[in-house]
Amino acid sequence: MAARTKTSAKPRPAYRCTECGNQVPKWVGRCPECNAWGTVEEYGAVPIRTTAAGPVSSPAKPIAQVDGQVATARSTGVPELDRVLGGGLVPGAVVLLAGEPGVGKSTLLLDVAAKAASDRHRTLYVTGEESAGQVRLRADRINALSEHLYLAAEQDLGAVLGHIEAVNPSLLILDSVQTIASAELDGAPGGPAQVREVAGALIRASKERGMATLLVGHVTKDGQIAGPRLLEHLVDVVLSFEGDRHARLRLIRGVKNRYGATDEVGCFELHDEGIVGLADPSGLFLTRRDKPVPGTCLTVTLEGKRPLVAEVQALMVDSQIPSPRRTTSGLESPRIAMILAVVERHGGVKLGKQDIYTATVGGVKLTEPSADLAIALAVASSSSDTPLPSNLVAIGEVGLAGEVRRVTGVQRRLAEAHRLGFTHALVPPDPGKVPPGMKVVEVSDIGEALRAIPGRRPRSKPRQDAAPQGVPAGRTPARGRAAEPVPAYADELMAGWEPLDSDELA
Repeated sequence: MAARTKTSAKPRPAYRCTECGNQVPKWVGRCPECNAWGTVEEYGAVPIRTTAAGPVSSPAKPIAQVDGQVATARSTGVPELDRVLGGGLVPGAVVLLAGEPGVGKSTLLLDVAAKAASDRHRTLYVTGEESAGQVRLRADRINALSEHLYLAAEQDLGAVLGHIEAVNPSLLILDSVQTIASAELDGAPGGPAQVREVAGALIRASKERGMATLLVGHVTKDGQIAGPRLLEHLVDVVLSFEGDRHARLRLIRGVKNRYGATDEVGCFELHDEGIVGLADPSGLFLTRRDKPVPGTCLTVTLEGKRPLVAEVQALMVDSQIPSPRRTTSGLESPRIAMILAVVERHGGVKLGKQDIYTATVGGVKLTEPSADLAIALAVASSSSDTPLPSNLVAIGEVGLAGEVRRVTGVQRRLAEAHRLGFTHALVPPDPGKVPPGMKVVEVSDIGEALRAIPGRRPRSKPRQDAAPQGVPAGRTPARGRAAEPVPAYADELMAGWEPLDSDELA
C-alpha cells in the first residue's frame, strides 16, 4: 500500500534530459548522468511532494529473532562459481555478471541454468540478444537440456515480468539487462533511465519471490560496466568475467559481494564443448620442456586467495634501430621499464642496445609486484644465454635501489610451488615457515639474486693499472669533480658475480 503524500500549494519547475531521461532539480548545460550537452529541458511544473508515514509491510523485530535460514546459499553446480559467490546463490539475491563480448558469459550462465534445472529447480532463461533457436543450438552443444529449464526471447520488461508470473522460477537468468526496455519510459534500450527501471523491477520481483537472479551486463571499451553506476549499487553481487578471446583461460573476480568475500577468483577453461571449471589451473601457465632454456623463469602469483604458478619469458636481440624496442604481453609496460633500469644499474646487465620482449604464458596477466624478481632473472638469463634450473621459482618485489622486498602470502606461495614439484626458491629475507624438503635461498638485493644463475658470465673486473693516485683501482674521478671516498665493500661488489654452488641449485 502506497504511503500518503502531501502536496504543497507552490509548484516548482522540473528539468529532464531528452537523451537519457534523467531528472535534475535545476537547469544545467550538461547532463550529469549521460554527459550530453544541451539536452536538459524544462518539461513543466510539478508540485512539491512530501511523504507522510504510512502502514508497514511487517513489524520490526529484534535481529536475533530474524530467521537467517532463508538467506542460506544454494550451490549453482559449478564449484568455481560457488567459490567466488561465497558458497552459491542466496534466494532473492541479484547478481550482475559483466564482461567483454565473446568472453563466454552466455555459455557459462546457460550451463548454470542447466545445472539448476537438473536439481528440479525451475529456471527461466530470458534472452534479449539472441533468438530462442540460437540458444537451443548452444544448449545442444554443451548438453544443457532439461525439462525444468524454460527459455524465452523477449525485449520488453512487461513481457519478462509476465514470464516470471507464469513460470514462477527459483532462478532467473537475463541476457542481458541492456537489451530490455520498459514501454512506460522514453529512450532506447540500454540507456541509463531504461537500465535503472529494468534493474529496479527485477530486483523487486526477486526480493518478493525469493528468486535468485543473474543479470548479464555489457562493458564499455575501457572495461567499465555500461549503464548508470547506480546499477552496481542496487544489485547484491557484481562479478567481472575476464579473459583473452585468443586464450582458453577465463577468470571470474568478485567486485562486490554482500554474501561473501571479494578476494576469491574462479578459473575456467573455454573450449568447443562449453566451459569447465579448473580446480588446478597452474598447468595452463607453464611450458613443458625436456630441458631448461634461457630467458624463462617461474614465479607464484596470488589471484585473490589462490596461488598460481606462472611463467615469464624474456628475449633480447641486437637492435637494428636507434631506439630499441620494449614490447610486453601480459605484463605492465611501466613496471617492466622500471625493472629493466634496475637490472642494468644494479645488476650490471647491459641493455641499452637490445630489443627486449617480455611475455607471460597461457594468457595470464601478472600485475602484482611479486613477479618482479622472476622478470629480472628472466632478462638476465636471456642476456647471458644461460638457462635457469627448471625446479626453481622466484618470488619478490624489486625496488629502485635494487633491494628485494617482501610480498604477502610467501608461505602460501611456497606451499603451492612445493605441491607442484618445485624444490628450490629465491625469496626475500625472512620467508617464514618453509615446506619440508624445499631449498629456499634468501636474497636481499638484485645482485644476490643474479648469482643464482649457474654459469652466468661475471662482469669484467676493473683494471688495476689505470687508477690515478688516491683513487681505488678500477675507479676514475668524474671530469671536473674531486674523487669521492669509496666504501670498503665497493671493491668486493665490483669484483664480479659468482654463481651459487651447484649443490644448492642442482
